[in-house]
Order: sequence, then structure tokens, then C-alpha cells
Amino acid sequence: MKIYDVTDPGFSVYGRIIEGYDFSPVTGLMKKRPVPGPVEYVASDPGLEALPVFTQFESRFYGQMGAELGYCMGHNDRLNGLEYHRGSEVNIAVTDYVVLVGRQQDIEPDMRYDTRKVEAFYVTAGMAVEFYATTLHYCACHVQEEGYAHATFLPRGTNTPLDSGFTAQTKEDRLLQAKNKWLIAHPEAGLGPEVPALLYGPNWTMADLER
Repeated sequence: MKIYDVTDPGFSVYGRIIEGYDFSPVTGLMKKRPVPGPVEYVASDPGLEALPVFTQFESRFYGQMGAELGYCMGHNDRLNGLEYHRGSEVNIAVTDYVVLVGRQQDIEPDMRYDTRKVEAFYVTAGMAVEFYATTLHYCACHVQEEGYAHATFLPRGTNTPLDSGFTAQTKEDRLLQAKNKWLIAHPEAGLGPEVPALLYGPNWTMADLER
């Protein structure tokens, strides 16, 4: 599979580059944190949310709705799953990374998805990238031995534990793994029996990709 640059016109169906904000305090703080071996995700980080740009972005980009600013970092070299949210995700790249994306519109009626429809895009450190609500995505792939890191804006409460007593009523409900997080796993991912393994086709790895 070819890796396109995130500035390629083909990315426009998945998202866009965000400009007009100074995210250097965010990347500066993140660079002080060591990248772990496995992937580490934090939905809401008090240190990042104390930065003035958090309030500015929450008010302007999210239209005065509540947002959260956390991070994702670590080492990953394959697809493993695809998730989506009700609302845009914005990632601020601390390092270069590759993201594998698809379209929610291509999920089949039985909630299966053909991974041969996935595309790969290269994100350069310093970029702020919006992923639309209908864009399927999951953990980024590292392109450096040191791993990858990005800060992550999402609507407030996303990826936090579900309220007790939630019972799935529809096919889509079965995908809900956390608040505002619908996730489909690849059978090879080993994400656990609670995550429906409805991806079929290649579990793409960095070895399958080329720029």
C-alpha cells in the first residue's frame, strides 16, 4: 500500500490540516515525556488542559462545547482495529507518524469492514490534523525507533468508561467500547472477546507500506 502525505488532496475526504493556533506549548510539554514501549493513551491530561491554547481551541474549534486534551504515544506498527466518534478528533503531532484511515460509510450492514479500503497517510511533526467524525482510525504507526507521540483533542468524555448497566440493543451498539468510541477489531489483533472482530482483509503493517 502506498503512503500518501497528509497534505495530499486525497486526504480531504478524511480530514484537514488545522491552522491559526500556536500549538508549540503543547508539543513542548509533550516532548518532555518519555515515549513508552506499548501504546499509552490518556483522554484528558490536566497539564495540557492548563495551557491557554486549550481554552482557545475548545471555544473556537468546538464552538464552546466541552472538549478534552490528552495524548497517545508509544510503539505500534499495524492496523489492529478501526474506531470512530461522534465529533472530530484533532491530533497535534509531536513526532512524525503514519495513520491508517477509512470511511464509516464503507462499514457494511452487518458492521463488517474490508480493510482493503484503508488508506495510509504520513503526518509530519508539528502538524495539527482534524479527522472528521466519519473517519475510521486507530493507533498511529511509528516511523522512528523512538516511537510516536501526539496530543489529542476530542469532545469531553470521549474514551472514558461507559456508565454501568449499558446494554447493546442494535448491531452498532455492540461496537461501543467506551463513551463515544465505536471500535471494530481485526481477528489478529487480540483486543479481547468484548471487541467485535469484524474487520476482514489484511491487518496492514508498516512492512506492507511504502512512500
